[in-house]
Amino acid sequence: MEGRGRTRCRLLKTTEASSLVEFAISLPLLVVLVVGIFDFGGAFNAKQELNNGMREGARFAAAQPTNDLGNTGTPASVDAVRVMVDSYLKAERLNDCNLDSATGIPGGDQSWTFATTGSCLGTLTLIVSRGFPSCSLLATGYGTPNPINVNIPCTRLHISYPYQWHFNSVIRLVVPGANYGPLLQIQTDATVPNMN
Repeated sequence: MEGRGRTRCRLLKTTEASSLVEFAISLPLLVVLVVGIFDFGGAFNAKQELNNGMREGARFAAAQPTNDLGNTGTPASVDAVRVMVDSYLKAERLNDCNLDSATGIPGGDQSWTFATTGSCLGTLTLIVSRGFPSCSLLATGYGTPNPINVNIPCTRLHISYPYQWHFNSVIRLVVPGANYGPLLQIQTDATVPNMN
């Protein structure tokens, strides 16, 4: 029995044993670092895709007619914007949280809010404002040196997208009681002058 204990002590003094101990200590830190890099990269990529989607949606919405905005319920031109944003999210392989079945709730300044939880942990909110008032252009007329401030009605799209972190479950390998919250609401918007 004593011979086996001495043999184990000799094995623990070798360089292979110390390498094994170092690897066992550093592996959780390495896993947390790698998952953190992938998770942050995923959130950054989602933000970029949402930026692009809002720009495309705002361009599309600004070209839609405004003659149906006085109707009750959600106008067809606004619902077309929701469909366009939803198909963009699906094309970019982002979870659309069942935005395809959301109904618009009218608000002030010719705006409609589409909010849905669907298959997401959080709430996805899309706001389409067709009469956004703060779009102004600085124009200079011919023969006049003084600029003229021209207010043009604009379309503004705003999205609040729930992004689920995976880092929270992995950080507990290193810090057992840590909790960084499972969700991040990524928010972005785009504003384009109306074309009609």
